[in-house]
Amino acid sequence: MRNGGDKPGGPKAGPGANWDRLGASWFIDKGVQVLVFVGGTSAIIFVVGIFVFITREGWPFIRDTLDFAEFFGSPRWNPTSDHNPTYGALALIVGTASVTGLAMLIAIPFSLGAAIYIAEFAQGRTREVLKVLVEMLAAIPSVVWGFIGLTVMNPLIIDMFNVPVGLTVLNSGLILGLMAAPIMTTIAEDALKAVPDGYREAAEAMGATKLQVVFKVVLPAAKNGLVAAVLLGVGRGFGETMAVLMASGHSVNLPTSVFDSVRALTATIAAELGETAHGSDHYRVLFTLGIFLFIVTFIINLLADIFVRGVRKKG
Repeated sequence: MRNGGDKPGGPKAGPGANWDRLGASWFIDKGVQVLVFVGGTSAIIFVVGIFVFITREGWPFIRDTLDFAEFFGSPRWNPTSDHNPTYGALALIVGTASVTGLAMLIAIPFSLGAAIYIAEFAQGRTREVLKVLVEMLAAIPSVVWGFIGLTVMNPLIIDMFNVPVGLTVLNSGLILGLMAAPIMTTIAEDALKAVPDGYREAAEAMGATKLQVVFKVVLPAAKNGLVAAVLLGVGRGFGETMAVLMASGHSVNLPTSVFDSVRALTATIAAELGETAHGSDHYRVLFTLGIFLFIVTFIINLLADIFVRGVRKKG
């Protein structure tokens, strides 16, 4: 029998129709490739553009005014003085480091413990519910966490430890640790799930218990990914602004205990940039702080990427 295309007067699927279909597919394929390429390179372009912008604004201060010994060695931050402005960022750097360090002491055990439980022990619906809850915690805005530190943790710390002020390193460290833990948990869980099942099966075949498999086989195999999770958590904490601004007390101090108020680098930029005259030394030094923050976070993320690449090569 003849098909409809062979009947007299019927539609014919000749070479021209095939060429039209192939030509349309080619243009669609090339269009998708261009979109993917633009999307992939846009992140690089944006990062380079941001660095160029902050460097352009901060470079005149670095070139003409900055005293590196004062900037990195003096705790006196008083750029608004009319007679003797000082640009010592030591207290800001130490304040940021102390808050981030305490946050990591809190976040690392909780995040790694949660990741191990979700990846290795939780089953079925329990695992799915826990993963959703962790992702919901990661989605909470930082200003909400800051509000919790200001209105809940502040009076709680005052009552528990009998201190005059609750907006301290302890408060901001707790809040920042809770903020960083969900992100670290997600990345650490991915690193644990990337360990081949053959490792687990081989260990169990030799008589190892579940805990022995986890601590003697899985964790050593996933150590690079776990280190990357911790480093990304450090970067998250080092670059946080609003929650630290609201929970730390925003006081220029070299902290001697967790009950001292401090000021972070990011919080200083956020609080002071809107009040400075464009082009002034105060304006330029805030962009210099931004350059320093950019370099630190870039190094942290670069180290994390190196560790992640190590995991992929092993896989």
